[in-house]
Amino acid sequence: MFSIAVDGFGQFSDPLKIEGRTMGTTYSILYFDNSARDFTASIDSLLISVNDGISNYQPTSDVSLFNKSADGGTNSSIHFRTALEKSLAVACESGGSFDPTVMPLVNIWGFGPEKSGAPSTFKIDSIKKFVGYTHVKIEGKRISKDDPNVQVDFGGIGQGYGVDVISDFLLSQGVRNFLVELGGEGFASGRNLQRGEKWKVGIVNPLMPKDEQELMGYAVLEDEAFTTSGNYFNYRVIDGKKYGHTISPVTGFPVDHELISVSLFAPDCSTADAWDTAFFVGGKSKSLEFLKQHKSLGAVLVYLDNGTPRVFVSDNIKHKIFVNPHHDH
Repeated sequence: MFSIAVDGFGQFSDPLKIEGRTMGTTYSILYFDNSARDFTASIDSLLISVNDGISNYQPTSDVSLFNKSADGGTNSSIHFRTALEKSLAVACESGGSFDPTVMPLVNIWGFGPEKSGAPSTFKIDSIKKFVGYTHVKIEGKRISKDDPNVQVDFGGIGQGYGVDVISDFLLSQGVRNFLVELGGEGFASGRNLQRGEKWKVGIVNPLMPKDEQELMGYAVLEDEAFTTSGNYFNYRVIDGKKYGHTISPVTGFPVDHELISVSLFAPDCSTADAWDTAFFVGGKSKSLEFLKQHKSLGAVLVYLDNGTPRVFVSDNIKHKIFVNPHHDH
């Protein structure tokens, strides 16, 4: 999976640092605290609670139990409910380009827990009947679905949600200056006090092989989330054809268009994480429409123009995005 490299990890002595693994990836936290408190145990506990709510890989998580149920249930955790509320909101606003009910399609393409070959068009059409955010309703304490085959997948928002949970915890403890990064998604709060400047995060060049990563530029951020969506590191080869892991809830097929990656910047990480998927599914022209409709979002789009790589930076973030000169934009 593509990630945004965070400039400076491992180079500081003054910030406190916490590292670990969650959601099948790694996380790193840098923070400044006058009392030098160690929040490792609290954050580990929080992340266990998040996974208990939204992990599709835990058979007893709230989302797994919801997916196995006939019509939903009432025993959902705050994490399942909150992540679902955020997911359904972006699904509605994006016209279904982002959709948390895409899981049955993800599974038949072999990007879920079970691997498989390429499905037939007939199979895809039959599965699509159960895909669509309107199949799920939140009414009071009850979260319902209108068909037993409807399944929710938080793969497009889960890491961003985890970042928000960690960030909210640190803020609740009076920590104002920190950088949280989880699987390449993150949130920069306040400033890097050791350097006396805003946080700087590097944007990895998606055109380079995974083992030869280099930065194509960087972003200078303060109180802002950053996420990236792309297919170049996460794909399957079936019968000699490469299929990316991002499945369009609209077509039922893996996304295949000019966009190579979408880096999104937003006030919170759940929003950025969900919208970067919506942008990537929608393609370049739809992404530009989304940007016009949602002024709080900023985007860096890497795309192919008749085979030539190009970089687009939305006007509202050009003052804090610095792309290396040899990258066209």
